[in-house]
Amino acid sequence: MIYLNPDFQALWSGKDSFTEAFQLEGEIFRSVKSRRTFRFELNGKGYFAKVHHGVGWGEIFKSLLQFKRPVLSARNEYEAIRKLEQLGVATMKVTAFGERGKNPATIESFIITEELVNTASLEDFCRDWKDSPPPFALKKALIEYVASAVCTLHRNGVNHRDCYICHFLLDTSRDWKNGIHAPLIDLHRAQLRKKTPRRWVVKDVAGLYFSAMDNGLTQRDHFRFMEIYSGKPLRETLQKDTPFWRTVEKTARRLYAKEQRKPKG
Repeated sequence: MIYLNPDFQALWSGKDSFTEAFQLEGEIFRSVKSRRTFRFELNGKGYFAKVHHGVGWGEIFKSLLQFKRPVLSARNEYEAIRKLEQLGVATMKVTAFGERGKNPATIESFIITEELVNTASLEDFCRDWKDSPPPFALKKALIEYVASAVCTLHRNGVNHRDCYICHFLLDTSRDWKNGIHAPLIDLHRAQLRKKTPRRWVVKDVAGLYFSAMDNGLTQRDHFRFMEIYSGKPLRETLQKDTPFWRTVEKTARRLYAKEQRKPKG
């Protein structure tokens, strides 16, 4: 399967798309045995590319033994982006995608997305909130945005698997008073189903909670997130969903404690 937007159709006309994609070079952001992520420029415009080579049977069996769905190619991210577009959740814009091969262990693929310019991850944007609190209205708008986006994913069978605030990129060129725009990125491990299992819902929500623990959020902020995410009045979600929220908090605090035990520097 190959998808090319008009720009890449013109650029690679008459050429082999896989050869062209695999020859691209740029600033490396991540490089592992089977996958390379990098930024490159073309005609003065920035892009991000992920090039996947076969993961190998060893990695597939390892994931299966851990009861995890193995990520075999860039198709996972491509389909997740298309799903988010359908749901109206801001995300990356795909400019090129390709996948070839039938053997799960040797599938080759690539995905190229437009660079999101003038953005800051919510992790960086909110880093100093504990010591320098933001305007109340801004904090409220961001909490509601993230809660609504993640709720939309979960209610439509999507879970992120790496759901941390660093994966929301706030468009800092816009006046937030006219509406928050913070695309969700890094979807290569996302899962799509008819219904999201509870354990993956907990993992996503706990990941958000864990990643925002040092940002000076108050109980009132937590309650606001819970109300928007649940789609119920706060009193009702506290009464009916207490076991869920307790599990979320327990999981988040376990993640936080694990992070604190890691060597610094």
